[in-house]
Amino acid sequence: MGMIDRLMTLLFGSGRNVVVDTAEFFSANAEAQSGRDAMMHTSALTQFGDEFEAHSNSRFDRFIDGVNRLPRPLLAFGTIGLFVSAMVEPVWFAARMQGIALVPEPLWWLLGAIISFYFGSRHQAKGQAFQRQMLQGLARLPTVERNIASLEAGALGPGQADTATDAKLTVRTGRAGQNPALNDWRAEGGFQGR
Repeated sequence: MGMIDRLMTLLFGSGRNVVVDTAEFFSANAEAQSGRDAMMHTSALTQFGDEFEAHSNSRFDRFIDGVNRLPRPLLAFGTIGLFVSAMVEPVWFAARMQGIALVPEPLWWLLGAIISFYFGSRHQAKGQAFQRQMLQGLARLPTVERNIASLEAGALGPGQADTATDAKLTVRTGRAGQNPALNDWRAEGGFQGR
């Protein structure tokens, strides 16, 4: 008996399952791996959210954003103004166009490059702002999924609603309030238990 006891203790002893531990050495535990993946995903989203929340716009940033919005309307209205001036003052317009005809071609290429870079960088900045908003929305996804699951399981009762960081709301949802109209309705048989 002592030999079999020692063999069993060797295989399954000290409260641990040596066979399972050995098998997990060669292939990962799927449940533990899922937990690690979920934790990594959540912490990455939390980190992204913290980085984007930390970025705040100062008055200077708002001013520069306003200045950055001027070139497109100025170009559009300037072009429309040229058409109007050609109709109202054709001689004045023709004199200005003769001056533009004297501009060398490399300068036109330079102007085209500047405008292309300006609109390209503006497009990139707007794209990054969109991605930031998408990440903030994705960071709220676990809360939304929990709330949807609660709704699908049944009506939310006190303590089931996610109140996030609002302490007053947490306290209010923890107490059942008195509603005389609802009590009268229930007493009259308004709730049939469907």
